[in-house]
Amino acid sequence: MTTPPSVDQSFRPERVAPHASFLIESMRDIGYSLESALADIVDNSIAAGATEIRLFADTTSPSPRIAFLDNGHGMTQDELLTAMRAGAKNPLDSRPPDDLGRFGLGLKTASFSQCRRLTVMSKQDEQIAVACWDLDYVAAVNDWIVQVPFDTADIPWSDDIGSTGTLVLWEQLDRLIETEPTDDSRKHLTLQLDAAIDHLELVFHRFLAGERGLQKVSISINGRSLNSFDPFHASHPATMASPLEQIRFKNHTIQVRAFTLPHHSKVTSNEWERHAGRAGYIRNQGFYVYRAKRLIIHGTWFGLARLTPITQLARVRIDMPNQLDKEWQIDVRKSSAQLPRHVRDRLRQIIDHVFSGSKNVYTSKGHRLVSPNPVPVWRRVQAKGTIRYEINADHPLVLNATKGLRPEDTKKIRGLLEFVSAGLPVDALFADVGTQPDQVANSVLSDDAFHLAFDATYSHLRSHKFSADEIRTVLKALEPFRSHWQAVEQLLQPIEPEANENE
Repeated sequence: MTTPPSVDQSFRPERVAPHASFLIESMRDIGYSLESALADIVDNSIAAGATEIRLFADTTSPSPRIAFLDNGHGMTQDELLTAMRAGAKNPLDSRPPDDLGRFGLGLKTASFSQCRRLTVMSKQDEQIAVACWDLDYVAAVNDWIVQVPFDTADIPWSDDIGSTGTLVLWEQLDRLIETEPTDDSRKHLTLQLDAAIDHLELVFHRFLAGERGLQKVSISINGRSLNSFDPFHASHPATMASPLEQIRFKNHTIQVRAFTLPHHSKVTSNEWERHAGRAGYIRNQGFYVYRAKRLIIHGTWFGLARLTPITQLARVRIDMPNQLDKEWQIDVRKSSAQLPRHVRDRLRQIIDHVFSGSKNVYTSKGHRLVSPNPVPVWRRVQAKGTIRYEINADHPLVLNATKGLRPEDTKKIRGLLEFVSAGLPVDALFADVGTQPDQVANSVLSDDAFHLAFDATYSHLRSHKFSADEIRTVLKALEPFRSHWQAVEQLLQPIEPEANENE
C-alpha cells in the first residue's frame, strides 16, 4: 500500500480527474497498427498460460468483427474487471519473468485502437465472467463504466470457450472498415490480416517453435495455422552464429548472439525471399530485441551503425528480461525501446565483430573476382582514395583480337575498352545487388564466344608453362568456365593427352 504524503501547508489539493469521454478517445491514438494490436492481445493469452490461440476474423457479415479465443487459465469476474481497468498494473511492480505485459493497458489500448466495442468473456472453474467497454456509452455517461451483460448467449464464438479460457471480441471496427462496408474495404481488411500473419509468425516465432524453456503455443487465423519464422535462419548450415555474449546490468543478464545469414547462392529463392521480409535485407539487418522471448523491435542498429548493403546479412539477437523495462524505456505498445548507456557501450565494442561475418560473405565473393589469377577480365584499381574497375586490356582475348593489327587500330580497340570501363553503371549495380542480389546475373555467352574465350585462355596459360592440372585448377575458378564445367570438360578431353605428353 502506498504511504500517503505528509500534510503540506503550502498548498491545498484540488482533484482534477480526466474526462472519461475525452481520455478514452485519446487512448485510441497511441500508435498501434493492426498487427501490433493483434500481437498485444496475443501477449495476454500467452501470459495467461494459453497453448492454443485462435483468431477469428469475420470480414463478410454486415458488421465485421475480430475475436481471439484462448485456452488459458481464464479469469474470475473480479479479475476480469481489474483487467478491464485502464492501468491495471503498476509498471514499477516486479513481474514474473514470463509476463509479457507492461503497463496493464495493452488489452484496452490495443483494442480501442481498432474498434469501439470491446467485449471480454472468460471462464474459470465453470464460472463465466464477462464485461464490455463501449466507447459510445462511455461518451454518453462521461464516466469509466463498463457494461456487464446479463445474457451471454448472443456473444459470437462464446460457445467455443473450453473448460477454461478467454474470448476477446472486437466489434464496430471503425478504424479498419467503414460502417457500411464496401467490397473494396472488405478486401483491404483481408489484406491487412494477411500481412498481420507474417508479423505474428515473426514476433512469436520462439513460442510457435516451442523453444527450449518455453511452452509451445499454436496460433491460427480463421483456421490457418501460423508457422514459426526464425529471422536468423539458424537451422541452415550456411548460417554463421557467434558465441553467446552476456552483459550484466543491474543484477540481470542480457544475452547477445550475432548471426550472419547465408549468401543468396547458398539458399533457395523462396528461402532468400522469405528472410528478406517485406522491407528487404538492408532494412531488416540490425538488432532484434526480445523481451521475455517475445520480439519487440527489429531492423535497427540504435544509431551505432548505418544500414549498408555489405552488412545486410548481419542480425543480432538480444534477449532482455522484463525486469529491465524501465531502463530500456519500453513503451505501451512494446514496440519501442532505448538502449541503456551501459548496454550501448558494450554493443559498440562488439559491433565491428558483428559486421565481420556479413562483410566476409561479400568480400570473399569479391575476392574471387579480383584474386590474383593469370587471366582476370576485370582489374580492381585502388588509388588516390578511390576504387575503380577496368577491363583488363592484356586479357588473352584482347591480345588475340589485336594481334597483327596496325598500331592505330590497336589504339582504337584499347580506347573502346577504356570507354566501356568508364561507363560501368556502378550506382545501378550497387542498388541492384543491394536490393535483389539473387536476380543479378552475368550475361550468357554464345557458343562461339565461349569457344573463343576458352581457346584464348587455354593457349595463354600453355604459353606461360602451366601444366594440364594447373590449367584445370585455374579454369575451375574462372567464370564463365566454372559455371559451364561440363562444356569445358568436352573441350579439354581431346587436347589434354597431347599436353600431358609434352610435359
